[in-house]
Amino acid sequence: MIMASLYHIYVALEEEIEHNKENPVYAPLYFPEELHRRGALEQDMAFWYGSRWQEAIPYTQTTRRYVQRLQEVGRTEPELLVAHAYTRYLGDLSGGQVLKKIAQKALDLPSSGEGLAFFTFPNVASATKFKQLYRSRMNTLEMTPEVKKRVLDEAKAAFLLNIQLFEELQGLLTQDAKDQSPSRAPGLRRRAGRAQDSAPTEASRGKPQLSILSQVPLMRWVLMFSFLVATVAMGLYTL
Repeated sequence: MIMASLYHIYVALEEEIEHNKENPVYAPLYFPEELHRRGALEQDMAFWYGSRWQEAIPYTQTTRRYVQRLQEVGRTEPELLVAHAYTRYLGDLSGGQVLKKIAQKALDLPSSGEGLAFFTFPNVASATKFKQLYRSRMNTLEMTPEVKKRVLDEAKAAFLLNIQLFEELQGLLTQDAKDQSPSRAPGLRRRAGRAQDSAPTEASRGKPQLSILSQVPLMRWVLMFSFLVATVAMGLYTL
C-alpha cells in the first residue's frame, strides 16, 4: 500500500513541478530525467496490481491530505515546492537502497528489482554527487529571510506527513492481520503477472503481508532517518 500512496503523492508533486518548471522560485531544481518517480511507480503499480491497476490501487485519508497540501503549495505558494521536492527526492536518494533491500527480503522478491523500480534512479550515477549538485542549485534560489523560514516550516510539515503515512500503513496492516482477511487489505501482495495462476492458499496469501508488517517499524525508522537528514539539511540551508 505504501507504493500506491507514493504514486498518488508523486503524481501530485510532479504535476505541480511541471506547472512551475519555469518559475524562478523552482526552475534551478528541475531535474525530471534524474529524479521524477511517476514512470517508475507506474511500472510498480502494474507489477503489483495488474493491467487495471488504476482502478485497484488504494487512496488513503493521509495520502489525500498530503496530495491536497502539494496542490495547494504548487498553486498558491510555489516558492515552498522546494521543501517538498528536497525532502522527498533527497530522502529517497538517501534511504532508497536500504528500503529496497528491506522490501525485497520482506516480500521475497528477486534481486533483479522487479516491483521496486521506485527505488532505482538509473540517471543518477552517484547519489552523493547529485545531492551536492542539487544543494548548489538551491543556493542560487533568491529567498528573503521570511521565505526561508516558511520553506523550513514546510519541510518540517512534509517530514511529519511522511511519518503519518507510515503510521497509517502500519495501522491498516495490523488491523487486516487481526481480521485474518488478506484479500481485503489494499497492500502489496503477490506479482500481478501471476493472477492467472491457481489461487494461493489463505496461508500463503497472508504470508507476504505478515512479513512486511514485521518490517514496517524498520522501514519507518529508515524513512524517518532519511527525511530527518533532509529536513536538517534544509534547516542548515535556510540559516
